Amino acid sequence: MQPLIDHARSFRKESADHPEEFARLAEGQSPQVLFITCSDSRVVPALITGARPGELFELRTAGNIVPPYASGHPTSEAATIEYAVEVLGVTDVVVCGHSHCGAVGALVRGEDLNAVPAVRDWLTHATARPEGTDTDPAVAEAVQNHVLAQLLRLRSYPCTERRIAAGRLRLHGWYYEVHAGAVREHRSATDAFEAL
Repeated sequence: MQPLIDHARSFRKESADHPEEFARLAEGQSPQVLFITCSDSRVVPALITGARPGELFELRTAGNIVPPYASGHPTSEAATIEYAVEVLGVTDVVVCGHSHCGAVGALVRGEDLNAVPAVRDWLTHATARPEGTDTDPAVAEAVQNHVLAQLLRLRSYPCTERRIAAGRLRLHGWYYEVHAGAVREHRSATDAFEAL
């Protein structure tokens, strides 16, 4: 924890050297991208994309799961998506899965999650078991299939459905390789994840 505290202290000093940049941030936000990814500490959206403060609106969930839309039972995930699309007017949404994902791996391998009931219930309620081999430690195929399933689910949200139909919102499926630092994007023409 101490290195994080030390950095926070030095960050405050460094930010004093650029007061205009931070003053602009206080005026509001206008990100163009909603970036939905896993809570995994190895996945850092700003590091992967080079985004500066105010450029990405982030939604991080265990397993980068987009839960089913249910207007009678609002979730923080649905509220974040709706706010990004309707209020902030993002033009792009990225759903980014990653190699070596513990959540997707647990689903594929059918692991016993009874010791972590909230995790178990989140995973079983929020997503179906992705197709893929349970012998691949990177769970690449399963994660990529999972990303595509989350994109389909995202399309079912009323706010995204309307904006996509109006040509004002684009969806992107990404796969981040933790071990290589590489990003692949799903290409509909080839139905494959290819290098950006």
